[in-house]
Amino acid sequence: MLPERVRIIDSHTGGEPTRIVMAGGPDLGDGPLSERVERFRRRFDWFRSAVVNEPRGSDITVGGLICAPVDAASTAGVIFFNNVGYLGMCGHGTIGLLVTLAHAGKITPGEHQIETPVGAVTAVLHDNGEVTVHNIQSFRRATNVAVDIPGHGIVRGDVAWGGNWFFLIHEHGQHIALENVEALTDFAWRVRQALRPQGITGDNGAEIDHIELFTSSQKPGVDSKNFVLCPGKAFDRSPCGTGTSAKLACLYADGKFAEGQIWRQEGILGTIFEGRICVRDGHVYPTIKGSAFVTSEADLIFDPRDPFCVGIPA
Repeated sequence: MLPERVRIIDSHTGGEPTRIVMAGGPDLGDGPLSERVERFRRRFDWFRSAVVNEPRGSDITVGGLICAPVDAASTAGVIFFNNVGYLGMCGHGTIGLLVTLAHAGKITPGEHQIETPVGAVTAVLHDNGEVTVHNIQSFRRATNVAVDIPGHGIVRGDVAWGGNWFFLIHEHGQHIALENVEALTDFAWRVRQALRPQGITGDNGAEIDHIELFTSSQKPGVDSKNFVLCPGKAFDRSPCGTGTSAKLACLYADGKFAEGQIWRQEGILGTIFEGRICVRDGHVYPTIKGSAFVTSEADLIFDPRDPFCVGIPA
C-alpha cells in the first residue's frame, strides 16, 4: 500500500546530498538493523526507489530511513540507501543525519549513538554545527592486488573495509579533477566491472562496490585528493566518509599513519573531511569530521495514477 505522504528533510555534506525520511516510511518491525535492512530489501525496495530515484530524486541522492533503535541508549537507527541498493554505513549521511535531527529540534549538541546495519557508531554534534563520526572498525583485507582493466592493462590496488567495501588505487594514471569526471567515471566503472570476474571480492564473497582513486592535493595542509565511484555509477561529491575510513586503515597497515595524527582528505569538489584513528587491541577505528547543511523540507506525494509513482529504476 502506498503512503499518501512521506516527510523528508534534505541536506548536503561537502556537496553530497542526503535525504532523511522523517515520517511515512515502511514499518520494518523490531530487531537489529542488519535484519531490518533485509526486510527493507525484500518487501519495500519500491520505497527506496520512490524516495531517491527520478523523478523525485537523482542518481546521486543518498536516502536514510530513521528506525527505532534496539539500544535505548541510542539516539536513532538509520538505514542508508541509494539509487541501486543499500549501504552498510554512510559517513557523509551520518553527518547529514545529525544536522537534520538538530534542524528538526530532535537533538542538541553532544554525543549521540547511531545504529546502522553494520554496527553502532558514535557521532558528536559540535556547537559550531560540525559533526565528528566515530566509525566502526575499518581494515585492509588485501594489498597490491592486480586487476586487468580492458583498455588500461594491469592496475594494482588495496581491498579495504570502512563500512562499505572499497578498491583503492593510487597509481592509476588519471587526472583527478571535476572537469575530468567522465573519464574518471569510465575508468573506475571498468575497474568495478573487472573485480568479481577476476575473483576479487570482500569477505565472504562480498561485492566491492566502491572504487576510490587517490592523488596528491594542491591545497596547503591537505594530504590527499580522491575520486570515489559509488555503487550506482554516480561519483561521490564529498570526500567520502567510509572511503576515507578505508584509506586510513590502509595507511595504518603500511605504518604511515598513527594515533594523534590528522589526515585531511579533499573530495572532487574541493571540500575536506578531517580524519583520525583510534587503535584498540590492534584494530583501527577511524574518526571523520565534516559539515552538512540543510537545504529543504518537503512532503513526497504518492499518487497511484502516476506511472512513475515508485520511481524510475536506475
